Amino acid sequence: MSVTSNDPKHVDAATGTSTTGHEWDGIRELNTPLPKWWLYIFYATIVWALGYWVVYPAIPLVSSFTKGAINYSSRGEVIADVDALKAARAPMVNALAKASFDDIQKDPKLLTFARAQGKAAFGDNCAPCHGTGGGGSKAFPNLVDDDWLWGKGTLDDIQATITHGIRSTDPDTRQGNMPAFGDGVLKATEISWVADYVRSLSNLSVDAGADLKAGQKVFAENCAACHGDNAKGNQELGAPNLTDQIWLYGSDKVTIVEGIAKGRGALMPNWGDRLDAGTIKALAVYVRTLGGGR
Repeated sequence: MSVTSNDPKHVDAATGTSTTGHEWDGIRELNTPLPKWWLYIFYATIVWALGYWVVYPAIPLVSSFTKGAINYSSRGEVIADVDALKAARAPMVNALAKASFDDIQKDPKLLTFARAQGKAAFGDNCAPCHGTGGGGSKAFPNLVDDDWLWGKGTLDDIQATITHGIRSTDPDTRQGNMPAFGDGVLKATEISWVADYVRSLSNLSVDAGADLKAGQKVFAENCAACHGDNAKGNQELGAPNLTDQIWLYGSDKVTIVEGIAKGRGALMPNWGDRLDAGTIKALAVYVRTLGGGR
């Protein structure tokens, strides 16, 4: 229980310090003010904070914030640095945009710049899907294995894909979907047959008693139009080669059945309206140096 002592000037016998007059269950509170040096520092921080509010942007408003006496912002500093970097690179970027791929390949200085610029742009824009080294992941193509869904891996092909995207909103985007054959086109048994047949094309094990002839027939009637009679794919349609043991979504039967039944149609955004022409060319050069390109 807290009480107020009748003797506020009581001096504690053990410490020789006056008490405040407050007492809790017989325990008196010593009157020991904070050290002056500590108080001075505390007051100085208050003054510093008030000055900071005036000099730097610090106070949030309804839709903005106070700009501060010196009109400084870390975002402004970053923007200024980026603009300075763009200005320094502008001559080479412009030269890259105007040069043909043959000219870039013949000019060591321009080729070196293209690879460096492309690597930086890849890390900023492409790595989240294709991986830092371009190795890809499930549903995102590996860019180092020389297996191309669209085109043959030429610089022009790569540039077109980056510029227009795959199934994007660009009017010139590359189009081609794997239809959902499970929506009344094929029966479950037929999907199972053709899944086993597709696995056999890559020398993968199939279910005991699998009817590969039936699967081949289903393939010829429904899949060969895009993947080809020999299942080597069609790079004009983005239809993958089914015989090379390279799988975008996985090679197990469950995954293949899912793809046949539900279809596939992943999207790659078009970068033509986000990146300048020079950067896109640099990206094409860099991607081709990852290992792909015939």
